[in-house]
Amino acid sequence: MKRIWWKEAVGYQIYPKSFKDTNGDGIGDIKGIVEKLPYLKELGIDFIWICPFYPSPMKDNGYDVADYYGIDPCFGTMEDMEFLLKKADESGIRVIVDMVLNHSSDQHKWFQEALKDPNSKYRDYYMFVQSKERPSNTRSCFGGSVWENVGEDTWYYHTFDKSQPDLNWENPQLREEVYNILNFWMEKGVSGFRFDAITYIKKADSLVSHEPDNTDGLIGVEKTGQNQKGIDKFLHEMNRKCLSDPEIMTVAEAPGVPYENLSEFIGEDGYFSMVFDFSYADIDLLPGSNWYNQAPWTFGDLKKLLFRSQCSVQTQGWGAIYLENHDQSRSLNKYFREKAAAKDDLHLRFLQGSALAALLMGLRGTVFIYQGEELGSVNGTFNSIEEYDDLNTKDQYRRALCAGYDEAQSLKFVNDRSRDNSRMPFPWTAEANGGFTSGMPWLKCNDDYAAICAKKQEQDKDSLLHYYRNLIRIRKDEANCECLIYGEVREIENAVESVIAFERIAENGEKIQIWINMSDEIQKADIIEGELLCNGRQREEVIILCLRFILLKRLTPAAHHIEFSAVFQHVLQRIWLMLIRHQTGGEREMGRFHSGIAMIHTDDDGFAHLASPP
Repeated sequence: MKRIWWKEAVGYQIYPKSFKDTNGDGIGDIKGIVEKLPYLKELGIDFIWICPFYPSPMKDNGYDVADYYGIDPCFGTMEDMEFLLKKADESGIRVIVDMVLNHSSDQHKWFQEALKDPNSKYRDYYMFVQSKERPSNTRSCFGGSVWENVGEDTWYYHTFDKSQPDLNWENPQLREEVYNILNFWMEKGVSGFRFDAITYIKKADSLVSHEPDNTDGLIGVEKTGQNQKGIDKFLHEMNRKCLSDPEIMTVAEAPGVPYENLSEFIGEDGYFSMVFDFSYADIDLLPGSNWYNQAPWTFGDLKKLLFRSQCSVQTQGWGAIYLENHDQSRSLNKYFREKAAAKDDLHLRFLQGSALAALLMGLRGTVFIYQGEELGSVNGTFNSIEEYDDLNTKDQYRRALCAGYDEAQSLKFVNDRSRDNSRMPFPWTAEANGGFTSGMPWLKCNDDYAAICAKKQEQDKDSLLHYYRNLIRIRKDEANCECLIYGEVREIENAVESVIAFERIAENGEKIQIWINMSDEIQKADIIEGELLCNGRQREEVIILCLRFILLKRLTPAAHHIEFSAVFQHVLQRIWLMLIRHQTGGEREMGRFHSGIAMIHTDDDGFAHLASPP
């Protein structure tokens, strides 16, 4: 396996508008990221991915770019960005920036020139069509037709909102403009890119109508505008002209790519370093884009999707591991659903958060933490559609009403899925607005900010934040990285449905085994002897068992019998007898979730001892 920095890295996604405001205007800024670099360094991350900060009318919160070479004044200046790159480098943190190349804002000078002059070269930078009627019945991702009329039988194409006209990648001049943009930012010092919606850049039969898939008479844009034949020409060219340096990290938002074709995207000669897989992230939705079509699912379904993804990716290249991002609701709400912790039950919430943290750090691929995930952030409470900012949320609310649901039902659907859940301001302190701003925040703060704020968790060694820090340290430890970073993933199939269990297997045969109980009930599992790398310090509960097999094979049965019972009597008071039963052929029980770390090591005589938490 080829070693390279981004395979061993843990990343942190920053939504700059909601991260830290330094000037009191209620909007996070670049100086705020600089201010919090020590926090990120202490967390243990290796790079930050910053969502769009370019000049934009903010119809889609920056994913409608009006100038690819600038900084929106609400975030700061180019000098601020250059200073961030410098200070991040001094801290040993690389910077990855978002690149939105499927579309621009309708306020971009290219589009404005294209509207003004049909003979302008910029006209062909976009997809304009002359037609008396709507050119096709394709539906945009945000609802309604992809075709917007601009008068005189003229239409333009937009995969997303009408304020986001699609760029015409068939035009070689446009592609050269794109490559110039990428080279500009690499010269500034960024270490890579996250490519937004990149599999939409190639369209096929965009002027052809198809059998509708819904009562609106339209068909989803995926039919003709996602991962279409011929996209390889564009992606190969971009890679060759800009991204051939293996030190440049590239991660693609690449919906629509079947597992059997992943090698084209992430193989040795692939277009990108890695791609995001959405299969398990969208487990709660039925096929299609309507949030009211919520899917029933089980932990068995989740395991099936997780391990299908892991096994497919590891045979073809490298993956990107995440549970949250700016387009998703919070993972605690998604994966624990109605059993998600109540806002006033922080103990249970942190136990659930530690389970997800163990899963995130245990899987194979580059790890992405989304801001606030390490604090146990959950979905907010929005009491009316007017409280939301996100245009997609408002469109989904309208779709639910049109489908016959009442206002309360429609609001619940969007409460469950809204992107604004993850975009609420970051809670730094227990002060007003969570210390995010001294002014009025652009989006309301979650009402639990004082209880989970970073300052409070930094002072509590049993907090979820400290659990994340310790898990990152364990993942990167030289003794573990061959397994936990480069090792093969193999599911342990005899685990009960609510237990996610798998092995990481290094090339030398060394193994680390991970067991995660996703239920709130004690579960039984057959666990092989080994050195306990990570577990919680709660006395009555156990959730994650990372077992390094080789070291504990040195223990004699008597030593294992006596010393392990003594250790667990101290750490896990209620289950130490279960360990003795395990020694005699019985089963070990796994309890409920918890946070914290406990380490067990062996001395030269092979005896196990409780180590101080790292």
